[in-house]
Amino acid sequence: MRKLFTSIFVVFVLLESMSLVQAASLKSAYENHQSDVQVKGSGTVIRILKDDNQGSRHQKFILKLSSGQTILVAHNIDLAPRINSISKGDSVQFYGEYEWNNKGGVVHWTHRDPNGNHIGGWLKHNRRVYQ
Repeated sequence: MRKLFTSIFVVFVLLESMSLVQAASLKSAYENHQSDVQVKGSGTVIRILKDDNQGSRHQKFILKLSSGQTILVAHNIDLAPRINSISKGDSVQFYGEYEWNNKGGVVHWTHRDPNGNHIGGWLKHNRRVYQ
């Protein structure tokens, strides 16, 4: 039983450490005005915006990270499924490309690139992966 508890504790510490590193890399990218940086993290939906329907259509929402930073997620719904059930207060995990702006930044390329020019990203909401 002690080994099981120790193993669970070690996994928990490693996961928490990974979250802190991910938050630190997003914070660093924001503070250093970096763009074209691959990032992974999670946040809470604080605002759902209207879709951007000019050019490629994008579902847009704002996440608040554990660090307090906010980011805009721009998810291409011409290339990946829309998250229909998303609501304010929901938790969303993401993996995509970060672009700096003075409001916290944007994460996009949260899907596969059909041309293979970008690393494939994803969103996770309610245990479902959108890519």
